[in-house]
Amino acid sequence: MYPSPSSSSGSLYPHDHYAALQNSVTQYHVRYQDHIFRQPTPIPSLPKLHSSQEHYLGVSAIVVYIGTIEINEQVQRIPMVARVSIVDYRGDVVLDTYVQPTHKIEDYRSQETGIYIHDLINAPSFQEVQLRVSSIVKNKILVGHCLWTFLSVLGLSHPALYTRDLALFRPMRRKLKSRVIVSLPILVHKYMGCTVGMEYEDSLELARVAMDLFRCCERDFEKIIEDGGWPCNLPPSAFAEYFT
Repeated sequence: MYPSPSSSSGSLYPHDHYAALQNSVTQYHVRYQDHIFRQPTPIPSLPKLHSSQEHYLGVSAIVVYIGTIEINEQVQRIPMVARVSIVDYRGDVVLDTYVQPTHKIEDYRSQETGIYIHDLINAPSFQEVQLRVSSIVKNKILVGHCLWTFLSVLGLSHPALYTRDLALFRPMRRKLKSRVIVSLPILVHKYMGCTVGMEYEDSLELARVAMDLFRCCERDFEKIIEDGGWPCNLPPSAFAEYFT
């Protein structure tokens, strides 16, 4: 899962998108034992890519649901990306776009997402957004919360060494004495005293606050990496294909 940083970034998966979504449902509904994170072994230090602020990108995505599938005798919903937001180190917008669905949407989650049918009708296609995001994130360090969600709904892979996942950052989790994922709004409230998501899930707001929170712990995060360690727990094993 954690090879040499020379691995390619943002590679596209050629298989059918709907099939990929069906396959990823199990990853969206990982059992909690996969969220009881294991202690990874130390890894080689990252090259000095992180020394420049221009290499960091904050990312977030909002999903809707296009159907259901039965897995292990349980009905699970199939996610479809509906909005993607990317910001730079200072929170300026690099990309903020809706995504035209490839299949009929059964649940827009409008009360939670603020997204309605008219928002997606004339949006860029999934393939267009996928290619654009792949180009933007290539050779960049991704900052976010549960980055495996962002990558999986876009069908992209990214070098694990070029990720900074706040959901997996051990020093932060130790301080909260938590062995399960702590949501980004709770982390932001605990460490920054801010409240997010008051109206709905706003991917641009989430990308920005993830970057804000990362900047608060950036020195500790990068120092561990420079010393040859890795400060994060592993992502759920079902998402291994999205990390190169």
